[in-house]
Amino acid sequence: LPRLHAYKGYCSNQLAAKALLDQKKQDRRVQDFLQRCLESPFSRKLDLWSFLDIPRSRLVKYPLLLKEILRHTPKDHPDIHILKEAISIIQGVLSDINLKKGESECQYYIDKLEYLDERQKDPRIEGSKALLCHGELKNKNGHKLYVFLFQEILVLTRPVTRNERQAFQVYRQPIPVQELLLEDLQDGDVKMGGSFRGAFGNSDKAKNIFRVRFQDPSPGQSHTLQANDVFHKQQWVNCIRTAVAPFQRNVPTSELKELPELSEESEENDPSTPNIPSRQRQPGISQMELDESAAECGSVPDSDETKGLKSHGTSSWHRKSREKQLSGKRKETLV
Repeated sequence: LPRLHAYKGYCSNQLAAKALLDQKKQDRRVQDFLQRCLESPFSRKLDLWSFLDIPRSRLVKYPLLLKEILRHTPKDHPDIHILKEAISIIQGVLSDINLKKGESECQYYIDKLEYLDERQKDPRIEGSKALLCHGELKNKNGHKLYVFLFQEILVLTRPVTRNERQAFQVYRQPIPVQELLLEDLQDGDVKMGGSFRGAFGNSDKAKNIFRVRFQDPSPGQSHTLQANDVFHKQQWVNCIRTAVAPFQRNVPTSELKELPELSEESEENDPSTPNIPSRQRQPGISQMELDESAAECGSVPDSDETKGLKSHGTSSWHRKSREKQLSGKRKETLV
């Protein structure tokens, strides 16, 4: 059993190996060869990845097998001690493999991150050894984002393709876990679609949503995210809560209600818009567009800040000043 440590390197390379295999399959000659292998008797109708993944799938079955043998072994049998020792060894092997595999997966995604601004390069990203949670979410406008929750920082990205390889363009400023505030939103708290579209139709009430934002409102970032279903939403919420717990003090609910609402900017949801740091944006633009940027998920609330903006816009003086302020940007926003 100790020799199974040899699979530590093998399993840690599987993520990159799968990506390489998928890339090679884009070549019609490779795809044709693999298809002929699949149709041949020797393959037992299993594709190449099934064979490559067998060592990992078998490793995790050893503890189950040994425990079942132990369960059927008489208490006074001399093998009892040996079986228990074997179970302890294999569990240690699997623990080491999982740790190494986690570090490899973490580094794999870190290497695929692309930064549009040097200020996005937080040292906590490069120093991460574990990826707690990652996956696709939608923002309030329905745009897909890919979100990574590392040990100490939350990173929202846009999936992009570079030379037929997948990459992830960092979206807005990453949020350190110790500065992260999570809001578990109820179904119906947020409307699907942007503020512009929502004004001309009955938008569906969003389900499976949650919001992440900076505790300090000065960065001006708030992201409402939507998961595919309640199960995945709960996974994200639980994972974020677990990550945040060691860093955050217990803030009473009454204090949370007093925190200022942050504008969710439409630029953050528009993949065609440059990734401009929120500190550089004019306050008028932030307040008017009210669109959130989110990780793999999203829907947009008809929030108090939206209502406030509507009432604010009733003043002709404010309306004229806002039109002048946004005159150069209006066409892009409406499109």
